Formats: sequence, C-alpha cells, structure tokens
Amino acid sequence: MTLISRRLIFMMELSINMPIKKVKSKRNKTIDFSLDEAPADILGSIKDERHDLSQLSNILNQTINGDSFKIIKRMPNDFVDLALIDPPYNLNKKYDGINFKKMKGEDYQKYTQDWIDLIKPKLKCNASLYVFSDWATSILIAPILEKNFTIKNRITWQREKGRGSLSNWKNGMEDAWFLVNDKNNYTFNIDAVKLRRRVIAPYRENGKAKDWQATTNGNFRDTMPSNFWDDISIPYWSMPENTGHPTQKPEKLLAKIILASSNEGDVVFDPFAGAGSSLVTAKKLHRQYVGIEQSQLYTAWGAYRLLKAEDDKRIQGYTDGVFWERNTLAEQKVARNKN
Repeated sequence: MTLISRRLIFMMELSINMPIKKVKSKRNKTIDFSLDEAPADILGSIKDERHDLSQLSNILNQTINGDSFKIIKRMPNDFVDLALIDPPYNLNKKYDGINFKKMKGEDYQKYTQDWIDLIKPKLKCNASLYVFSDWATSILIAPILEKNFTIKNRITWQREKGRGSLSNWKNGMEDAWFLVNDKNNYTFNIDAVKLRRRVIAPYRENGKAKDWQATTNGNFRDTMPSNFWDDISIPYWSMPENTGHPTQKPEKLLAKIILASSNEGDVVFDPFAGAGSSLVTAKKLHRQYVGIEQSQLYTAWGAYRLLKAEDDKRIQGYTDGVFWERNTLAEQKVARNKN
C-alpha cells in the first residue's frame, strides 16, 4: 500500500470519528455559539467573582458569572424593585454540563429557603417577586413562599410544548408565583398588561361598538389579564430570542411581569439568569437590571443578546402597547406600521 493510500484511509477514518458541525438554515436564528466562537468583546464585558460587587454602580446593568449563593452575599442591600426567580426545578436536569439532581422534598424546601434568606435583604420594602416552577415543584415551595412573603397570586401559563405520555396527562403548564414584601405597598400597573383578543360576536349599543374596536383585520377588545396565560409561545429556532438553553423563558412572558410589577428605571434582579431573557426584556422595557449566572457560556449568550437589544427593542407578541393573542402577526404588523 502506498503512502498516499494510507494517508487517504487515515483521513477517511478521522472524518468518520469527528463530530460533524451542522450547518444552520438561514432562517435558524438560534444563539448557540461556543465559548471559542464568542466575540472577544462579549467575553471581556462579563464580570465575575473577582470584581468588587459591593457597590450598586459596579453591578448595575451587568450579568455576573458565578455561583449565586456566593455572589448574592457580596451585593448591597435594598436595591431590588422586582426579582424574577427561576431556579432549577426539582428535576434531574443538565445545564451546560452542570447536573442538577432531583432532591427529597424536604431538601428542596431547604434549598428554597436558603436562596430566600440570601435575597430578602436585597429587596426594597415595596419589592415584588415572581418565582417560577412546574406543578410538582409548586407543591413543595408553596408553604415556604407563604412563610416568607405575601402570596398575591399563582399564575399558570401554557408552555405549548412538552412530550406526551402514555400513562399520564401531558405536562403543558408552568407556574409563576406572584409575591410581595408588603401587601399594602407594591407596584401593579394593570393598564400596561392588557391583552388584545378577537371579538367573535361584537355587541353594539345604539349602533356603536361597545368595548371593542373595528379594524381592517378584524374586531378586537383589550381585556383585563387573568392568572391563566394561554398566549405565550415558547422560543423556537426561527425566533431571534431563541438560544440553546434547555429551559429558556419567553420574553413575552417576562414582559408581562416586568410591565405589571415595575416602573421605568426600576431595578430587575435575576439570580438564576440563564441566557439572559429577563435581563434583555428589562432592557427593552427601559428598566435597569442585575443578573447572576453560573455558566460562562449562558452568560456569554445573554451578553450577546443584551448588545443586540441596543438596537432591537421588539418583543414577540407585544405591539402597540398591548399583548396580542397567538396567530395575530398580520394584525400586529398593521398596528406597528401605524405607529
């Protein structure tokens, strides 16, 4: 066998064993670059445990890369207007190579109390919190949340995705617990979170539309929001907000919370920031933000999204100052063009 033949065989064997990097479709907007592919300025913008975190000016509008249970202790007190808490649910899950293992019920309750003890001093007296969970985790954390805060509501939102089961109902819902520090003093902007719904059977009074408006694309009414949200779409591959994070929250979901429970200029805090969805949404809605994320990769994805949010303030499903039902893209474009 010649040297060239042996070399060709070696190259063929090497190509078979090497992982093949998939080429994305042009429509695939998923943010999933590796750390090696991350722009140098993105990595350079990330703070970590080596920095001074004791002054608000040093952490404001930043994502700190590191362990939340260590970093929160070093942050100033009384700086948070709204906290969005999305800890790992009590499930076996892998996050960028970090395994979170399902705990015994009492151990997960202790884990919940531990992060609450760290976060409480950071909250302003009139602060609100939203804690995300699945149905099983909700059963565990409800008594812990009630012990530490006033529970105002439990929002259930339809995830839309989820695997079916032959022996149980498909799990297509998640919860967001609405909590406040002071039951008599908190922010809630009801007019900022109206939902625009189609009017199927429009009612008229003296020949005029009553509580609805006619458009060239149909009839709509702006309705008061309830604690069941069925208008949320999980980010998918063709949406600019989509990332490779396994449990990413939609910007539309977070926008409802941020608009309702904070004001422009307020500080939104997320100690389990993931790929930065809450921080990006806060920035788009003219809030300030502070985030913590253990994975350097997820932190880099979030930093990249925050940079893009400088120029692109759009939030899927939120147009003309209201939230729209699913499958109303054409109507939203008309409303956007009018403005």
